[in-house]
Amino acid sequence: MKTMMNTSIRIYLIDDQAMIRAGMKSLLNQRENMDVVGDCGDVRQALQEVETLRPDVILLDITMPGLSGLDALPMIRKILPKTKVLMVTHHEGDNFVDRALKNGAEGYLSKDSEPAELALAIEAVHRGDSFVSPKVSAAILSRSRRGESGSAAPLSRVDSLTPREREVFQLLAIGHSNKEVARDLGMSLGTAKKHRENLQRKLDCHSAAELARLAIREGLVGS
Repeated sequence: MKTMMNTSIRIYLIDDQAMIRAGMKSLLNQRENMDVVGDCGDVRQALQEVETLRPDVILLDITMPGLSGLDALPMIRKILPKTKVLMVTHHEGDNFVDRALKNGAEGYLSKDSEPAELALAIEAVHRGDSFVSPKVSAAILSRSRRGESGSAAPLSRVDSLTPREREVFQLLAIGHSNKEVARDLGMSLGTAKKHRENLQRKLDCHSAAELARLAIREGLVGS
């Protein structure tokens, strides 16, 4: 039986795939120095829960419906400045890594990593070190050697959006109507329509299908 210790690392999991959360929870709760205090598949609900639970480390996926992990990072940093955030995702591109670290993540782990690496990454960020999965680092280095990317990640059209526009963009990309966007984000129908017009102009996407394709490429929604 696991012995609870005052030194246990308190962990919260945010991932929209229930089986992934269950697997990580089972794996981590086997360790003497780790305790999964909560998990959630909805980012907005998770933000409310972590503000109360105040975990030491949050494991955060990137691609989730409604609000991506990248967009949730500044919100987590605001309400829990001392909590460490480890991205755990299947996205291995240097653009994603760069954006995650710039937005406040302490670590970045590929979901294709070995299970033992998850605990190592959590321990690293908890003690104040940075951690980037060797698998991710190797992929970035390989692309760099082939000249596929420069020292800085290229800016995308999505980087020009305000946080509110990104929220609207994600909802539109998963098929929400203007009326549903207005309801979900607590704005008027007219404001939702105006956001949609601005997004189509800024992103040069003139249909729901084009918005969805761009969101998938940016890792904001799943394919």
